[in-house]
Amino acid sequence: MSETKTIAVLGAGGTMGLPMARHIADAGNQVRAWNRTREKAEPLADEGAEVFDTPVEAADGADFILTILSDADAVIDSMEGLGGATWLQMSTIGIEGTERCAQLADQNDLILVDAPVVGTKKPAEEGKLIVLASGPDDQRERCEPIFESVSQKISWLGEAGAGTRLKLVINAWIVSLVEGLAETVAFAEGIGIDPRDFLETISGGALDAPYAQMKGKAMIEKSFDPSFKLALAAKDAGLVMEAAARHDMELPMLEAVKNRLVQGAGEHGDKDMAATYLTTATIPAT
Repeated sequence: MSETKTIAVLGAGGTMGLPMARHIADAGNQVRAWNRTREKAEPLADEGAEVFDTPVEAADGADFILTILSDADAVIDSMEGLGGATWLQMSTIGIEGTERCAQLADQNDLILVDAPVVGTKKPAEEGKLIVLASGPDDQRERCEPIFESVSQKISWLGEAGAGTRLKLVINAWIVSLVEGLAETVAFAEGIGIDPRDFLETISGGALDAPYAQMKGKAMIEKSFDPSFKLALAAKDAGLVMEAAARHDMELPMLEAVKNRLVQGAGEHGDKDMAATYLTTATIPAT
């Protein structure tokens, strides 16, 4: 049986943070939770967690500080003044954001483990995320029980920063797939083809993807309850393009995808990322 650990979860009321904190608590750890809107984290009290008003209070005495927040600024703001712990940075914040975290860790006696997750609301609720872990080798054994409580797979990738870079690669694929699917569904409708016939035709073959079936169904049914918000997808696409620019790479298709997601997020940002379909659709949503 693994040793009980004290983990401060910052962002514990979010779409990802709440179920992750719940699974960590269910694994026998002591969770000290903070969320910018405290009420969203209050359900964790029923799991035996303590909920606090500030990150400083939540992190007091913690062995680990876990950040799962929307962007780099939110992460950095929550970590100001904190130190003396292992920092599990599990948000998607891009290369520059991770570099800022590494600098803050050096200044504040924190051990940074860069470990963004792959997955959205349902996998988080099921404890079936994928953790892209990177950091000091001597932290691996300490961190794995925490990662195991929220995931179905852990990939260890080397020094801190490698996890974030792989997450950007995965996100490049995801946003390309969803935007391409959105335009395909809208195109089918525009020329008088039932997009259900498209999904059925590719089903089970080399052209199929479970994600395409799931998001395609959402587009066809105009069902956009957020599993992962379009505004966050647009943010992630922006992080991909920032990384490409740092490495002097031209990615014209991904640039177009990013612009399309940003355009859709202006009106539909709180809907699921599948709502990028609405930007192209010729048939109005009802």
